[in-house]
Amino acid sequence: MDQHQHLNKTAESASSEKKKTRRCNGFKMFLAALSFSYIARALGGIIMKMSITQIERRFDISSSLAGLIDGSFEIGNLLVIVFVSYFGSKLHRPKLIGIGCLIMGTGSILTALPHFFMGYYRYSKETNIDPSENSASNLPNCLSNQMLSLNRTPPEIVERGCVKESGSYMWMYVFMGNMLRGIGETPIVPLGLSYMDDFAKEGYSSLYLGILNAIAMIGPIIGFTLGSLFSKMYVDIGSVDLSTVRITPNDSRWVGAWWLNFLVSGLFSIISSIPFFFLPQTPNKPQKERKASLSLPVLETNDGKSQTANLTSRGKNITKNVTGFFRSFKSILTNPLYVVFVLLTVLQISSYIGGFTYVFKYVEQEYGQPSSKTNVLLGIVTLPIFASGMFLGGYIIKKFKLNPIGIAKFSFFTAVMSLFFYLLYFFILCENKSVAGLTMTYDGNNPVTSHRDVPLSYCNSDCNCDESQWEPVCGNNGITYISPCLAGCKSSSGNKKSIVFHNCSCLEVTGLQNRNYSAHLGECPRSDACITKFYFFVAIQVLNLFFSALGGTSYFMLMVKIVQPELKSLALGFHSMVIRALGGILAPIYFGALIDTTCMKWSSNSCGTRGSCRIYNSTLFSKVYLGLSSVLRVSSLVLYIILIYAMKKKFQEKDTNASENGSVMDEANLESLNNNKHFVPSAGADSETHY
Repeated sequence: MDQHQHLNKTAESASSEKKKTRRCNGFKMFLAALSFSYIARALGGIIMKMSITQIERRFDISSSLAGLIDGSFEIGNLLVIVFVSYFGSKLHRPKLIGIGCLIMGTGSILTALPHFFMGYYRYSKETNIDPSENSASNLPNCLSNQMLSLNRTPPEIVERGCVKESGSYMWMYVFMGNMLRGIGETPIVPLGLSYMDDFAKEGYSSLYLGILNAIAMIGPIIGFTLGSLFSKMYVDIGSVDLSTVRITPNDSRWVGAWWLNFLVSGLFSIISSIPFFFLPQTPNKPQKERKASLSLPVLETNDGKSQTANLTSRGKNITKNVTGFFRSFKSILTNPLYVVFVLLTVLQISSYIGGFTYVFKYVEQEYGQPSSKTNVLLGIVTLPIFASGMFLGGYIIKKFKLNPIGIAKFSFFTAVMSLFFYLLYFFILCENKSVAGLTMTYDGNNPVTSHRDVPLSYCNSDCNCDESQWEPVCGNNGITYISPCLAGCKSSSGNKKSIVFHNCSCLEVTGLQNRNYSAHLGECPRSDACITKFYFFVAIQVLNLFFSALGGTSYFMLMVKIVQPELKSLALGFHSMVIRALGGILAPIYFGALIDTTCMKWSSNSCGTRGSCRIYNSTLFSKVYLGLSSVLRVSSLVLYIILIYAMKKKFQEKDTNASENGSVMDEANLESLNNNKHFVPSAGADSETHY
């Protein structure tokens, strides 16, 4: 008998260990697959942010419209986020995440497709002169661009006359592809985090979340590296003779091979979806057992009555789920702590989203650095620091076992430090660009109050130049001129990218001592002092991102602590919905719209329609860009103080009520003990009632 019991215990122990191992393995497999999906998600997001300036130039659109395209990802996510968060937790979560990754990859590939259907990129749209026409001009005093056969867009790219370009509305496909990517990304975060929180060991959720966010930083590192590589390649590489392309990556009209980024990102997302289709619904039940359990109700409902009863029961369950959804939704909206938390994160994350969307444009305009260089520095230098901050934030919360109020204080501290370093950007701004006809007079001697309608100077008033044209040249006096004609140049030498213009009359009046009045293609580079400030910018960016990342994990942990446990998925989903609606969609649009107001020179096509911005007032651009982000961050800190105060008040009331209830129970127990100290239970009475 004893031997039989021993065998049963051994079998039970072995079975328990087997289930535990199976559960552990299933959960680890899910974490590994989720890590890959996080990398794919981050890779797709960073590529869109890197490519937004290239897309703006390629499709010849404004920054606000480019911001709308960027926000289309959030529109797609917004359409399904709440329902996926609520109903998805009741379905097969791993498979839903896998389907999402598949859709996300398809959207990225769709985003790249317009490149294959559009015509060649025309970087000189302001004129429609055929380069084969090198006829004599009636402008004997100045070198008109019409006289420069080498100073035009390559022959295969030129179109004649006012015609509607084939790519005029191709940006709509980028919009739809990005929106589809947003729909596919929807299940990854809410279902992945809720699944992880449900099956992780007690107290390990914050650590896993920190590790997950740290691993996700591999995506941006890959994205920045690829982006730097592809941005150096001309957009129509493989389709045009690159020797005829005279602009360089430093030119404000340059467009890199942005579409290659999306093809790589889409393929990676599709590959990352595969493991999820082989994972069970719960980690402690293998797929075969799950399938068997799902097939049993089918075998038991062969007769019509059983099928009718089953359908009726299913209909009641659906009604119950819908009713429960609205009840749960009302519960989180009437939670004041949750509402304040959502508002402050909207402000803070709007600052992050708007700032990061245009950071590459900001660096290009303020410090004169090409996107290829910016991608490398931001990706290789800052992102490992950002990943370290995410991991360290989760570790600190676990190590010190911070309660909800402690997590809120920690998050507030990181936000204050991040804002402090962000404000330092105002002290490392470069002076405004010197552009004749925009920031100073054409003779280069005096600044102008407005870039609009700057009058011609006596050095170019007889040249009959096209003032709408943008063909910048840099004079050896350090001033950029809108075109060789407006610089008063009379001759040229060299060809393609090395062309040099000579005898430029507008350079003569600036007092050059060497009497070498020449200019070369492209804008004048920034000064050495400005380039030094750029490296200070990168150093401050490292510290700013570190503290932002340090508080990143606390966002999620704080959110799940201030709502009921059964509402975690819905709270995460609704929070994501609000962030995407008010931050992800609107922030790039109003950031872009304000940035558009700082533009000094717009491109125009053969029909005269306004396109993308060629050059900005860098001083005004910096004030708008940094100022708007700072205002949003300061406003969020005010709400942080309100949240911490409200949390302290609420938890103190809970402690007081618990203490009062404990005192009442102690008095009741004491009175009961006094009344029953002589009580003797009758036969058959429960012995546990005897004191």
